[in-house]
Order: sequence, then C-alpha cells, then structure tokens
Amino acid sequence: MTEPDFEYAIRKDVRNNRIVREVDRARVRELWRWAGIGALLVLVLLFTALQHFELIRYGYRLERLRADRAEEERINRQLKLEIQTLRAPQWIERIATRDLKLVAPPPDRTVVIERVAAPQPPAKSIVASR
Repeated sequence: MTEPDFEYAIRKDVRNNRIVREVDRARVRELWRWAGIGALLVLVLLFTALQHFELIRYGYRLERLRADRAEEERINRQLKLEIQTLRAPQWIERIATRDLKLVAPPPDRTVVIERVAAPQPPAKSIVASR
C-alpha cells in the first residue's frame, strides 16, 4: 500500500464540538415574524369559525322559539274558543240544570231587579262622594 491508500483506510475522528455556530439574527427575526403571522391567521380563522357556529346556534334557537310561539298561539286560540263556549247562555243553563240540579223558577215567582241610577245632585250643593 502506498501512502495515499493508507490515508483513506484510516478514519480520521474529527470532533467539532468546540465549533460554535453563530446565530443569524436576521433569520431568527424572520422566523419570529412568520410565526406571528401564522398565529394571527390562526386566531382570525378561529374567531371566524366561532362567529359562524354562534350564528348557526342562534338560528336553531330562533326556529325553536318560533315553533314554541306558534304552539302557544294555537293553545291561546283554543282557550279563547273554550271561554266563548262556556260563556254561552245555553251552556250555562245546561250545566245549571244537569250538573247542579237547579230548576227554572215559575213565572209568578220571578223578580226582575233593575239598576236605578242615582239622581244628580243640585248644581250649587256640597255632596260627599264615595
């Protein structure tokens, strides 16, 4: 073996631990700038998604409230109809005779009471009012 062959056969162990790489400040600054821009974009995306999902949630809530209102209006109409039915004189008479076992008075025992309006006091008098 000649001298050059021998040099390749022996592996040189070079330790570069003592070599310190210099920090490239421009590159670090650019890295932080891109990280900030990325974080800002993520925040904008999250905010937009939050707004979108809140809008959808309020839409569902609005539809549920509209359905509840329609149901309440239906119940209100039904109750008004029931009130009008119960106020009918024929219905009252039927309940009185059938359920309460009341009887109609004979014509000779019927007394009609009329409401009499109080006369107006004279103009030049002092009258206590209730």
